[in-house]
Amino acid sequence: MSTEIKRLLTGLQPSGNLHIGNYFGALKPFLDIYENYESYLMVADYHALTSLRDPESLRRNTLNIVRDYLAVGLDPDKVVIFRQSDNQDHMELAWILNCMVTVPFLQQAHSYKDKLAKELEPNVGLFTYPMLQASDIVLYNTDLVPVGEDQRQHIEYTREAVGKFNRTFGETLKAPQEMILKSVGIIPGTDGEKMSKSYKNTIPLFGTTSEIEKAVMSIVTDSQGERPENVYAIHKLFRQEKELESIYDENRGRYGDSKKLLIADIEKFISPLREKRSLITDEDVKEVLKSGAEKAKSVSSKTLATVRKAIGID
Repeated sequence: MSTEIKRLLTGLQPSGNLHIGNYFGALKPFLDIYENYESYLMVADYHALTSLRDPESLRRNTLNIVRDYLAVGLDPDKVVIFRQSDNQDHMELAWILNCMVTVPFLQQAHSYKDKLAKELEPNVGLFTYPMLQASDIVLYNTDLVPVGEDQRQHIEYTREAVGKFNRTFGETLKAPQEMILKSVGIIPGTDGEKMSKSYKNTIPLFGTTSEIEKAVMSIVTDSQGERPENVYAIHKLFRQEKELESIYDENRGRYGDSKKLLIADIEKFISPLREKRSLITDEDVKEVLKSGAEKAKSVSSKTLATVRKAIGID
């Protein structure tokens, strides 16, 4: 039996302040397992350009998202934390993989169709997003990518691109496997839809007490129901469901009381993390990113050299 440690990669966009959906959907699952693997954590700033057009926000968000990673407990000595744009290998391989797939293939991407349904701008970056994501993954010979069930297709797209490349140029790239995080699923936002910065329905992960209160009090409730399901769905992230059922039965019909309890539970959870985060400086973050970029480049450059040789442009 092989005892080789598998390589794992995940990332988040610095397109805005992190919200609790990011934490429970990506950060916490990664935090729970990353020490068992050779782990890479990427700040996907090129991906953020599909929706973010504010350079100062992008700079600030990049520093903040790494600060957030560190505040929730990630040890930079046990994971490679790096910024996508610090390694141009991502862009070169993305172009090569774009040449491996068809337009109809990319048109079927759930994330692309979902954003079109939300009437967001269908820019080309959004359209070819899956191939840049595939590049992110295969550059590091990634074995596993932790995702929720709703993100499974992204990994399937990566495998499809890898398969086409290998059939054309010979076995060169490693096809990753998804690590489906059964307990995660889709984290609901204040409107009941998937929590997303794009949909403006988030609860900030490191927000002030007043910001958390404002977000929670805006959660949409059904006046006809006995239990505020949207409030309850978010509250399950912070308390055991059996305990919550009893509490919500006692508060039946009193939606305001349920929201106040949720505010208190979120604040109890976030307060110590917020305090730790305040002690992490920009210089601390920059040093982590510099070190991470060097480690990431040392791996990706070897993969890209192999790819360039395979396609004949070495």
